Amino acid sequence: MRYFIYLEFDGSAYSGWQIQPHSPSVQQTLEEALALFLRRNVSVTGAGRTDAGVHASQMVAHFDLDEPQDCAWMQNKMNGILPPDIAVHRIVPVKPDAHARFDATSRTYKYYVTLNKSAFHRNYSWFLPNEPDFELMNRAAELLMETLDFTSFSKLHTDTKTNDCHVTEAQWTPLDDGRWVFTITADRFLRNMVRAIVGTLMEVGRHKLTIDGFKQIIESKDRCSAGDSAPAQGLFLNKIVYPDNLFMI
Repeated sequence: MRYFIYLEFDGSAYSGWQIQPHSPSVQQTLEEALALFLRRNVSVTGAGRTDAGVHASQMVAHFDLDEPQDCAWMQNKMNGILPPDIAVHRIVPVKPDAHARFDATSRTYKYYVTLNKSAFHRNYSWFLPNEPDFELMNRAAELLMETLDFTSFSKLHTDTKTNDCHVTEAQWTPLDDGRWVFTITADRFLRNMVRAIVGTLMEVGRHKLTIDGFKQIIESKDRCSAGDSAPAQGLFLNKIVYPDNLFMI
């Protein structure tokens, strides 16, 4: 029986989603929790990989069990075992061939910046001492929805077969507490893609890069031409969407 598990996590203490040899990961922590109360090893496959320090307000993964189990019981057991920085919101049965990564139709990330230094936002946003030109950054971000090849914003030497992504949303919006959030939605994302985009858009917002220059970076298909990656702590995996016919209920 295959299940999808929906969870959130604070990535501050983890090396990212994927299991690492000598540092804690979210995937490893989940597998250890499942093994503890199910008394068997259970492999968990995530919808994607997040870097060290990146958070998720919604992450989805799948795992298989030989026999059906009560979803509410499993959720309560996991939340009782997991550390405070990981919370399971629901576990649902899905079709046997449903895949948390390959069946996702869209993913949404949010990146938070703050214009007011805060002791409480420091692990969840990027502090900007000077306000960038968000209007200009939004004009540059519109180009992302006209782009297919995102090589310029991809980590080098990855094992992906294509760098094509279809972005359907990319916009900066203000929040009431002095923060701004960049929301970006696509069918798929490359490694480091969102942080590279945010870092390059910030060059536009600081008037160090023109919109034409931003377009040229996209067209160059060269990661070295783009800006530095934005800090990890401002990034949240926010939402993952699947077809309704994957679910058993």
